[in-house]
Amino acid sequence: MRKPEILAPAGDLEKLRFAFAYGADAVYAGGSSFGLRAYAGNLDEEEMRLGVKYAHELNRKLYITVNIFAHEQDFTSLKSYLQFLRDIQVDGIIVSDPGVISVARQETPELSIHLSTQANCTNSYSANFWFSQGIRRIVLARELTLEELKSVRPKVEGELEIFIHGAMCMSYSGRCLLSNYLTGRDANRGECTHPCRWGYALVEEKRPGQYFPLEEDARGSYIFNSHDLCLLPHLPLLKELNLESYKIEGRMKSAYYVASTVKVYREAIDVLWDQGEEEFKKRVPAWLAEMDKVSHRDYSTGFLFGKPGAEAHNIKTSNYIREYSFVGRVLEEEECRELSKIDYGYWIEQRNNFRVGDELEVFSPQGEPWTFMVNGLWDTSDEEVEVARHPQQKLKITAPIPLPPHSILRKVK
Repeated sequence: MRKPEILAPAGDLEKLRFAFAYGADAVYAGGSSFGLRAYAGNLDEEEMRLGVKYAHELNRKLYITVNIFAHEQDFTSLKSYLQFLRDIQVDGIIVSDPGVISVARQETPELSIHLSTQANCTNSYSANFWFSQGIRRIVLARELTLEELKSVRPKVEGELEIFIHGAMCMSYSGRCLLSNYLTGRDANRGECTHPCRWGYALVEEKRPGQYFPLEEDARGSYIFNSHDLCLLPHLPLLKELNLESYKIEGRMKSAYYVASTVKVYREAIDVLWDQGEEEFKKRVPAWLAEMDKVSHRDYSTGFLFGKPGAEAHNIKTSNYIREYSFVGRVLEEEECRELSKIDYGYWIEQRNNFRVGDELEVFSPQGEPWTFMVNGLWDTSDEEVEVARHPQQKLKITAPIPLPPHSILRKVK
C-alpha cells in the first residue's frame, strides 16, 4: 500500500522551503488573485516561477489555489492567469467554481484540476460526477466521517484527498457569510476576518427567562470557536482507506508551524508504513507533545467519528495555546554570503526577542530537539550584542552542535 502524499501549506516562499526541508511531498499556495487566503502573503508571478523551480529540483510538487467563488468580472483575467500557470508548469490547480473549471478545461487542458473542499463533495455520486468532468483529484469535504470515507473510497477511481490537521471552520465546508456581513470582507473571496473567533452573547427575544447553557466571561462567549483538527493518533484507521493525499491546513500560519506539523506527520507516516502500527503507537505521545509546542487551539478529531458537538468548541476563550516562542531560524548558505567576516558560529534570522543567557531549543529537519545556552551573539558589523530585539535581524550565534539550515530556535514562554 503506497504512502499518501503529505501536502503542506505554503503562504510564501519561506514556508514553501520549510515545508520541503521538513519532509512535505507537495505544497499548495495562492497567487495574488483567485485564492481564498488574501492575507496569507501569497506568491506573485516571479515567486511562483521560483517556487515551481525549487519544487521540481527536489522532485516535489506545487499546486496553486484558484478556488474563489468567482463573479462575472473575475473571468476577464482568468484565461491569461491559467495560461501563465500552465506555462510555468505548476503541478495542478485547486478549484471550486464550475465556471472556472470549464474555462480551465477549455483553455488549459494540460493543467491538472483538483476539486477544492469548498465544493463540499460528500459522496461517491458527486465524486464520480466531478471525475467525469475532467477533475483529477477531489479534496473531500471535512464533514465526512470515517465510515463515510470507507464507503466512498471503493466506489471511485480518481484521486482523493482529506484534511488531517489544522484549523476547522464553523461553517459548512468553509462557506461562511459572517465576515462579509460584519466587516464587508468576503470569506468566499479570500478576505475572511474570522469573526467566528470573536466573543458573542446569545439572546432569543421570544423566550424570556430562557438562557442558552453557556459558560461565559464578561466579554461574552465564543460559541463559534471550533477546535483545531488533529488526526495524528488515528492514522492507522486512515491507512486502510488508501487515500492519495493528506492535507495540512495553515497558509496563514508561521514557518515554525509548517516545519513542526510537517516533520511530525512525515515521521508518523514513515513509521506506520515502514515499521508497523506497534512502533507507531509507541511514538504517538512524543509526536503529540511536539504538536503542543506550536501555536494552536485545543485539538479534536473533527467529523471523523461523527458530528462534533459542544465539546469540539471552546466557548471560554478564542486565544491560541502558545507554550513556546519561535525566536529564530538558521539561514541557508546562500543567505549568509557577505554578511560578516566572523568565521565561527551560525547565521540566524531573529523572529522574537531573546538574549545571551537564554536556554534555546533547536528543532531541525532531522533528529530530536536539543537545548543549549546562548553564550554569544554578533550582528552583521561583527559587534557583540546582548539582546536580539530587532525583527528579522541577522545574527551570528554559537552552538555546541552544528545547526543545519532551516533549523528552528525556540524557547519556553
